[in-house]
This record gives sequence, structure tokens and C-alpha cells, in this order.
Amino acid sequence: MAPTWETQKGARTYLLGIPAPRGQIVDRTGEPLAQTRISYNLAVAFPTPLQLTNQQVGSFVQQQAGRAQVLIGRTINVNSEQALKHYKNRGVLPFVIAQDLKPDEVERVRREASQNLILQATYQRHYPNGPLAGHVIGYAGRTGRTADGVLQNNDLLWPGAEGREGLEQAFDDQLQGKPGQLNISFDAAGKKASEQVSVPPQPGYNVVTTLDENLQRLCEQSLAKSTKRGAIVILDPNNGDILALASWPPLNPNTFIPSISADDYKVLHDDKDIPLLPRAFRSAYPPGSVFKVFVGLAGLNSGKIGTNENFSCPPSLEIGGLTFRNWKKGDAGSLDFEEALTQSCNTWFYQAGQRIGPKLIADYAARLGLGQRTGIPLNGEADGRVMTDEYMMKVYKRHLFGGDVANLSIGQGDTLVSPLQMAQAMATLGNGGTLYQTRLVAQVQGVDGQIVTAYNIRARGQIDINDDAAKELRRGLIGVVEGRLGTAGKAQVPGIHVAGKTGTAQWGPKNNERTAAWFAGYAPADKPRYAFATLYEGEANDDDVHGGTNAAPLIGRVLKEIFKNEPKQKKKSKKDDDADPDDEDKPDAEREMPREKPPTQMREVPRAAPLAPTAPVRRPLFPAAPRGGR
Repeated sequence: MAPTWETQKGARTYLLGIPAPRGQIVDRTGEPLAQTRISYNLAVAFPTPLQLTNQQVGSFVQQQAGRAQVLIGRTINVNSEQALKHYKNRGVLPFVIAQDLKPDEVERVRREASQNLILQATYQRHYPNGPLAGHVIGYAGRTGRTADGVLQNNDLLWPGAEGREGLEQAFDDQLQGKPGQLNISFDAAGKKASEQVSVPPQPGYNVVTTLDENLQRLCEQSLAKSTKRGAIVILDPNNGDILALASWPPLNPNTFIPSISADDYKVLHDDKDIPLLPRAFRSAYPPGSVFKVFVGLAGLNSGKIGTNENFSCPPSLEIGGLTFRNWKKGDAGSLDFEEALTQSCNTWFYQAGQRIGPKLIADYAARLGLGQRTGIPLNGEADGRVMTDEYMMKVYKRHLFGGDVANLSIGQGDTLVSPLQMAQAMATLGNGGTLYQTRLVAQVQGVDGQIVTAYNIRARGQIDINDDAAKELRRGLIGVVEGRLGTAGKAQVPGIHVAGKTGTAQWGPKNNERTAAWFAGYAPADKPRYAFATLYEGEANDDDVHGGTNAAPLIGRVLKEIFKNEPKQKKKSKKDDDADPDDEDKPDAEREMPREKPPTQMREVPRAAPLAPTAPVRRPLFPAAPRGGR
């Protein structure tokens, strides 16, 4: 088979595209989370003019492959049919026989340079921290397979890359860059005369996130130590910035570069721990007793519940003909809000919920951002859900009953909250009532450091929390951590007041029921700099999972590291309590509502609107553009 007319004709020039390096994704200080690196392929360059016979093409490629195999010390298998097709259609370009050479392999090839066995420089996506923040960063895959059709002007020298998940996908247009141009000229005899980069490729813009690489790493290390499935989210309560958005098990984006095999993807897809699922923002769980904080806010701030008002805390209550129980077997007596929150008394909150009413509870939950997406620029963010009368009519064709309100009051029933939403709600409480627009990306900037698009800090809503309610909530949340009746002693940080609430809730069918263990709050309690939510997802049918013993230690380790050099705060007085934190608020009441698995479906999320500029960070560096061809 002779070369086609397109490749054997004489004098002509090909104008070919050089894919641009993608912009970087960096943390808030400019530390790279996603980069473009130079990768070297080993390729066979055919002699010009293209006059080899079919048999000679096969022999030539096999000869060069054998030489390459000895040179770099790895097995190289060449498909003779593909080699012949390449020679026929694209013989003026090198034929790749080995991809992404290691540094030592590159050096060996350079020492034994030849005209027919060459290095081809390309751009490759790289994630320098491996799985760190992998669910957030996402990955970029090749736009298609290597072209093998007849060579045309403007063809790319190698396949480009496009974002497939996470920020790589959400900001693909900004990260793409502009292709360059390579001119390859041939003389009348068909022999290569020149090769020149006439237009260098322009790198894409950089995406500057609000993430703190060090905090993200601390969170993932803590999750790795103590759980198979879970999440930790940390926000700055004073502006809504996401400092850490950690899901476990992690996902290493490098697995998808340059592409992932069908077998490897199947292993990920079939893994029972679902490493492809970003639990921090794409799953929602019943919040359990953490929701009592929001019930308390609704009651105290509206005046429905007095700060000094007491309710009883019996082991059980009859509501609507059903028995609803406390996690404690004995009667805890008469308690005010602070005591009830510290002890996480279910029966106290059943009574408070009936007094406050479901409409007011749902209203405050919505004003804290629960039951709605935060609006981060990532696909598939969970909506969450708060039980309302409208929801009950739509789904169950009935109004809320007294038993439903009891379940709502302790975070059970159909209420679902994502870890990100929970952290956002705690941030709102911690800062005094401002619901900030949660930010994951601060700005997009060019390689020269100039800001292209910025996403400003802005408030979405405001809750005017009166002083008495704020103080009572803070005292209760500190008591949960520091009180002897508190359930989150394992989250204590020496010399720092941590405000938080544990929660334990079940979901799923009875024969495969799982437990969601929560701990959420903010620190330091008086002037919060961090708001957090921690989620520990238990094994199926494991009843020995609780917020105090499983979730609180996860964030406790992180907070100890954050505050290890902080000046110590004066210790508050403790009440003489005697609870066991391992026995925290087990929701064993009879329920009127079905329970369900957290949603995992993908949903489109609109990108945040451009905002006024903010200060640029340190300019990231890009590799030099490959020349293409040789």
C-alpha cells in the first residue's frame, strides 16, 4: 500500500494546533492543587519523503521499537496495523510507541538521540497532592482518542483535555487556554524542510480556591485514621469561605490521567464504600440531635421558649397515640434549655417542638440555609430537606401529625442535611446570625496575576438573634463539650472553648440500617474563626456508633492541631453532671416517618455570579510550551 496523495505530494505546509496547557487550580495561598506538567512520549519519526512500502513500514517500526525497548528497559508492543494506518494518513508526524516516560527513561533517550527515535513533548494534567481534595478538584480527561485519519490543517498534535468532574469541569472554559500553531513545511521532493512554532499556545487562567491546603490535609488525615466513610467541612464563619471540604474515602484524580481503563473504573464504581461519592456536599443525612440546636434557636429567639423555662425529661412520652422515648432510661428531672441541650434530652425537645410548632422550626432552618443548596460551583450538590406541611402533603398526601413534629424536633423523620449545609448553619450561629454566601472559589486570574473574575464575600440573609438567646445557645453548646453531662468530651481542646453538638441518626431499611454520627459547631466559642461539621458513616446494622464517640474525635484532632500554639482561654465553670458520652441520644422512639438512604444523584448547579475583585495571590508558574513534532 503506497502513501496517499495527501501525504506524498511535494511542496506544502501543514498548520497544526498545539494544545494549550490548562490553567492551575490553587489553594487560597497559591499552593497548586492541579497543575500542567510536561510529559514525554517516545515516538518513531519516519524518513521523508514517504516512500516506504507496506512491508518496509512494518519492519522499520519494529526495528525502532526493539531499539527503544533496550534503551528504556520496558516492554513495547507495537500494533503493525495501526503503524501502517498512521504512515498512510499522518506519516509526516511521529508515531507514538510509549507514553509518559519516566525521568530516567527520558535521559537515556536523550543520550542516544537519533533522527528516527525521538522524544515528543506534550502537556499532561497532574495533581501534585494525589488524592488531597480530589473530590473537589475533579479531573480532566482527554477530549478523544489519538487521531489516525488523514492529516488536515488545524488538527491538534495530540488530544486536548477537558474537565470531567469537580472544579476542573465547572471552570473548564477558563482553564482551557488557547492552542498554538506549529508550521511544518516540505520541499518539492516531499522532504521535511522546516518546523516552526509560529504561535505559542497560551495557558489557561488560574482558579484560586478558598481551600487551605494544610487544613484540608489535617481533615483527611483524621478521617483516614478513624473511619471508612465520612466527611469534615470547615468554614470561616466570618465570610463563608470553605477552608476544608473533605470526603472519605478519597479519590485520586491522577488515576484518570491520561485516561482510566474500563477495568480500573469498574473497581472504583463497584467499591462498597463508594469512593466516587463526595459525601461532604453530594450526600445528605438525617441530622439527629444536632438539629436540636436549630429548634432551640427558633424557640428562644421567638420567645416561644423562655431562657429560664423548664420542661421535664422523662424516659418516654405519649404523643398522638405513640410512645416516643429518650435515650436515657431514667428520669432526668426538670431541665432548662442549656441543661437539655447539654444532656441531649429527646423528651424535652419533643415538648419544646410541640410548643414552637413545625412552621417556625422550618422557617428558622431555611434561614440557616438548610434544605437548599449552598450554591458552590460543583455539580450534584445535595438539596437536603426539612419536613414541612407542604412536603408532607406532596409526598404522603397528609398534614404533619404530632408524632412528625416530635421526630422533626430531634432531627429524625424525613429531614436531611449535607455536611456542607450543617457547617454553613453553624457558621451562621457562630457569627451572630449572618448567612454568608458559601465561597469555594475566590477568583480566576491570568498568568500575569491580573484578576479576570472575582467572587466577592456577600451575605445571603440575616437572623437577628437576641442577646439572651445567643448566650443561652452558646452556654449549651459549650456544655455539650465541657460539661460532665455533655456528649462531646472527645472534642475538647486544652485552653480553647469549643461550642458544638453531637447527633446520632439512623437511615435506610431495617435489614441494612446505617448510622450517621455527627458533631458540628464552631471555635473558639467567644470569637469563632472556624465553623465545622463532621460526619461519620457507620457500618450497616452497627448500633455502637454515636456522635460523641465517633464524630467528635475526628474534628477534635484537627482542632487540637489548629490551636496548639494559641493562648489558653479561661475555663468556664461546669455543672455537676454524670452522663456517659458514649451513650449519646440514641433515637429509639417509634417513628411515623419512613427513613431513607442519603441521595447520591448528580444535579446541575449554576455557576456563581461574578463579583467585585479581591486581592490576587502568588502567581503560579507554567511549563514552557512543547514544540510539537520532534
